[in-house]
Formats: sequence, C-alpha cells, structure tokens
Amino acid sequence: MDAQRRRRLEMAAGAGVCASAAFMAWAVRGRSSGVFGPSVWRGSRDRRAIALTFDDGPSEQTPEILKILNSYSVPATFFQCGANVERLPDVARAVHDAGHAIGNHSFSHPMFSFERQRFIERELRLTQEIIEHRTGTRPVWFRAPYGVRWFGLSRVQRRLRLTGVTWTVIGYDWKLKADAVVRRLAGGVSNGAILCLHDGRELRANPDIGVTLESVRRLVPLLLDQGYKFETIGRLICPNN
Repeated sequence: MDAQRRRRLEMAAGAGVCASAAFMAWAVRGRSSGVFGPSVWRGSRDRRAIALTFDDGPSEQTPEILKILNSYSVPATFFQCGANVERLPDVARAVHDAGHAIGNHSFSHPMFSFERQRFIERELRLTQEIIEHRTGTRPVWFRAPYGVRWFGLSRVQRRLRLTGVTWTVIGYDWKLKADAVVRRLAGGVSNGAILCLHDGRELRANPDIGVTLESVRRLVPLLLDQGYKFETIGRLICPNN
C-alpha cells in the first residue's frame, strides 16, 4: 500500500471515529435524542403554549416557587428526586395539591452514564413508589439527572410506563445571575417550548435558589404579557387529553 493511500485510509478512519463520538454525545445528552428511550423536548409549534419545569426538588424553598406561580395562576411540572420527597413529604404533597404535575427525576440524582440497567431501574422504580405514596400520584413523565440517558434506560421506561422529557431551553439558574437566566429563557422561548429551571440543588438541604426565585418572578409575567399560556407537560404534549 502506498503512503498516499494509507493516509487516506487513516483520515477516513479518524473521521469515522469522530462521527461515532459525536453521535454518541448527541444520543446521551442531545435534547431531541430518543436513542436511549422515548423522549420529548417540545410541544406543538401551532399553539402559543409553553411548559415551565423545575428539577431537583422538593426543597425548603419550593413553597416560595408555589406562591409565585399561584399569584399568576400558572401551572408547572416538578421533576422530583425520591430522596428529597422522603425528606420533605409535605412539600411534595403541597406541589401536587396546588395543581401542578409531578415527574420522576430519579432517587439520588446520579449520572446514569456507564451505570447498569439494574441500577437505573432501581433509581426510577423507587422514586415512582415514593412519589405515589407521598402525593397520591404516580408519575408518567421522567427527566434524567443532568439530562444524561444511557443503555438500558429505554427498557426501564417501558416497564414503568415513563416518557422522557428534556427541554427546549435551560436556564442554568444554578450558575448564572437572574438577569442572564431571564434573557436566556425569554430569548429561547417559542410556541411549544419546554423551559427548565431548578427548585432544588441535587440533594442539598436548604439550597440557595435565590436566582431561581428572582428569575421566576420576572419571567412569568414577561411571558404572559407576550401572550404565552403556561401548561403542564401532559397538557402541552397531549392537549386533547
């Protein structure tokens, strides 16, 4: 084999490796990826409706989120961690009683990459049972911690009858200031958008979510003034049900 042909083969092989790596990265964390389980990342573009979602709760500050949402009669979807529900069952119940939807966000908020299917199923199944026991509702929606999906998740979702939810735009409210969070979400919103914020910080007790609270106070009236209607994930994805 001459040197030129060898170089071409090496370049082709390298391109193949890069393409495979890029596909894997998208499959694991891409917001529109359904490779590792059925998933949605937005609703219909034909309706001026959006969904506001919160991850990592419940926390001691979740009631403050509920007060803001209640003042505008805005529903939301809360993806709760089983460990946090066990720690704050009354807060989890308050979310349900206020008319909001509750989704599964795993028990201990782990990164699912490289974990066995058995581990993933235990995390989701335990959380299903805890949420149902503490709130009276069994989740049908699931959001993976850190948005990371992995092998085996699809089977687990089917067994537990869970549909995955990612997001259209995420606020990064755990690291940005409120001005930047509001700009990011307001700038990325469109018909059918799913917005992601956090009413907790993983499994921490008494987390500081001041940025999230300020962002919600400013974002909700801003988007209402733009004519958007807030809906739960279930209503956004299945408006006729």
